[in-house]
Order: sequence, then C-alpha cells, then structure tokens
Amino acid sequence: MIEYFDLQVNGAFGVDFNGDALAPFELDKVCLAFEAMGVVQFLPTVITDSVDQICGRLERLVDCRSKSKLAERMIPGFHVEGPFLSDVKGYVGAHPVHQTRDASIDATERIHEAAQGLLRLLTLAPERDPDGKVVRWLTDRNVRVAAGHTDASLDQLRKAIDQGLSSFTHLGNATPPLLPRHDNIIQRVLSLRKHLTIMLIADGHHLPVFVLDNILQLIGYEKTILVTDCISAAGLGAGRFLLGQQSVQVTSDLACRSADGTHFVGSAATMPMMDQLLESQLHLDLSVRRKLLQENPKKFLEI
Repeated sequence: MIEYFDLQVNGAFGVDFNGDALAPFELDKVCLAFEAMGVVQFLPTVITDSVDQICGRLERLVDCRSKSKLAERMIPGFHVEGPFLSDVKGYVGAHPVHQTRDASIDATERIHEAAQGLLRLLTLAPERDPDGKVVRWLTDRNVRVAAGHTDASLDQLRKAIDQGLSSFTHLGNATPPLLPRHDNIIQRVLSLRKHLTIMLIADGHHLPVFVLDNILQLIGYEKTILVTDCISAAGLGAGRFLLGQQSVQVTSDLACRSADGTHFVGSAATMPMMDQLLESQLHLDLSVRRKLLQENPKKFLEI
C-alpha cells in the first residue's frame, strides 16, 4: 500500500483550480476522490496569470479549504507555478506568455500574503530572478523554490542554488522540440543533480518510458519526486476541458494537448495510474515506488 503525495495538481474530476469561481463543494469533490484512490496530501497548483488573478485564486483556495476539515487535512499548502517564467517559445510551455514577468519582491510578497501562510512551493525561471533575491526571500520564509520553464545557464542555476533553490519542476518538459546537442537545460540540470530534488511527470506522454527510466537511473531514486501535473480532466477520460482560460483536448490515450495540438497542457494522470506504469513498464518494486510517490514528496513538504 502506497500513500500518495502529489506536489502539482492544477485540477481534477472536472474542477479547475485556475478558474475564477471555485466553490467549497468542488474542492471537497477533489479531496474525496483523491482520498478514495489513496492520495494523502496534494498541492493545488495555480499557474501563470496576472498577479491579481493569481492572488484571487489563492484567496479562493484558502477560503474553500477553511470550510472543510477534509481539505485542511489533505491540503498542506499550495504550489504557484509562475508568473516568473521564461517568455521564450517552448520554454514557456502552456503558460500565457503575455503574463510572464521578471521576478520581484513586491509581486512575490503579494502572492505570499494571498496564500495566508500556505505557499509551500513556487516554480520560477532563474533568469527572471538573476540576482536570486526572490529565491532567497522565499527560502527565508520556508517556501520551497523550484526552477522550471527555464533556459537558465549553469551559472544562473548555481547562483539560484546558492540562494536556496532546492528543486526542478518536471524536467524534460517545457522545452522546445529542438535543443542544442550538449549545452541545454536538461543536461545542465542533470549536471547539478546532487544539489536538486528533481520532479518528473510519469504519465507515459510527457516523457517516453525509456527516457523516464534513463533519468531515474541517472538521478537516483533518493532525489526524484513524481508528480501528475494533472488538470481538470484527471479521472474523467477523453474530452475537452479547461485550464484557466485555455481549452485542452484530451484524446483516448489520455494525452492532454493544446487546442492547436502543438504542446502538452498538463496531464490527465492520477497517482495510481503512474504507480501502475512504474510497476508494469519499468518493473520497479514496491519499495522504490513508495519512495518516488510517497516518501520523497512527503519529506519535501516537511520544511
């Protein structure tokens, strides 16, 4: 038996955490469904938008969580992915490019205040915080900081690590389809793997299974966390769903793609689905799967 901990949940079961009308019963709906499949805790994730919109969504999440003992138990806090991300095509991924921005203490403080002490993880691109001031500000307040949606240089990554950067969000994704052969963000992060906890999406789409296996073997099971990055489609199958203002097409194989089909937009995976993939296709035993899906993310949350 594995008790799942998921650090990146944009929504599930028809509920979108990046919409503007989240109701308490919707948050409870997700919690009840997750609890039934063995998820013990998860981080609702708010993605790039205007700072006002991000803050409004965090405030709604705080309010909905406060109305449910179940939600209070299952949601130790929130993950904010953005808005301090690369604005370069490919690296920006599914985030609205016009809302990305350079990191600032003022905007970060507003986001932190809106979360009312529940901001647990923030993903940013180190090149949008070149002096590392925002990484240090968050780290000093016991907020984990991950790099992601980035083409940071080795020097920029090292400087961020010196300021408290501790992880990397969904390595191998949020990159252009064509990368420099040797000096690219994947290789840079792998070269710094001793200093970072690296998160991967194990849905069978974001990373081909053989690539997932290669990365896991290189990083090692102690330094890896698996996340779903699921959207409102999770648990519902094929169809058309929303992530904020974006329309997402989910095909019969449960791949989530943008309306134009050019890139992935989150996933429709659940933690048990990823567990099954690890067992059936990578042949990982229970102790290793428990480390990747339970022990490592749980430890990561214990700041």
